[in-house]
Amino acid sequence: MMFVLKECLRPLYWWLKSKRYREFSRLMGKYGHLPRFQPRDVRFMGYRFRVPDLPSFLWQFKDIFVDELYRFRPGSENPVIYDCGANVGLSCLYFKLLSPGARIVAFEADPAIAQVLEENLRANSIGDVEIVAKAVHTREGSIQFGVHGADGGSVYLQGQKIEVEAVRLRDWLAQEEGVDFLKLDIEGSEVEVIPDCADVLGRVENLFVEYHSWGSLPQRLDELLKTLRLAGFRYYIQGLTERRAPFVHRAQGQPLDLQLNIFAYRG
Repeated sequence: MMFVLKECLRPLYWWLKSKRYREFSRLMGKYGHLPRFQPRDVRFMGYRFRVPDLPSFLWQFKDIFVDELYRFRPGSENPVIYDCGANVGLSCLYFKLLSPGARIVAFEADPAIAQVLEENLRANSIGDVEIVAKAVHTREGSIQFGVHGADGGSVYLQGQKIEVEAVRLRDWLAQEEGVDFLKLDIEGSEVEVIPDCADVLGRVENLFVEYHSWGSLPQRLDELLKTLRLAGFRYYIQGLTERRAPFVHRAQGQPLDLQLNIFAYRG
């Protein structure tokens, strides 16, 4: 019976996927030529979002709605989702479309982006989302945060710095009986946050990490992967950067020399 149901749903899934790809093509045709960091209201899929930076919005849309990087099988009608680095709310919208009964905790460190996130969720009636306008880190208190104006803000970013409040993610996870999906797109802080959460990662069923290797800092991918392995995860790694002849072209002078998507799940 389950096999028959899956086969019946398969054409619907591919129809929806092709529809979203056409929407991405439409958005690229309308906005792809416009310059960065010019706020604009964008209509898509029956929604209207305030967007601080069009290029980052377009590629987020492709990652989230076309490629479906965050697609998972909820274990209940009311999954618990932690969205760390929620940005303007596209991921929150996706999670709600995937599972309308989801309870989402959305963290966003940049105060200006967090305000846009709140406005977008309210304007589009996306409910049961707790917005935490703080940076995800390994301790409570204030930290220096490099603002970007789009989706690249980071404690490691050089340039304009502001002081923001931080939360210790480990303590938040410890309060949950279980977390169905944990998304970490926190621009480099993942190498500190994940090891700090080691003793509570057993509560997490699915974990997405965007790994960032800042060229000015030691690489800590091995430490991150070891933490995932010891927590009982299997993982799949997807490369986001490509350098031909990397022994020669070492990304010197570039902020990031390696970027990966890591999908961790229970075997």
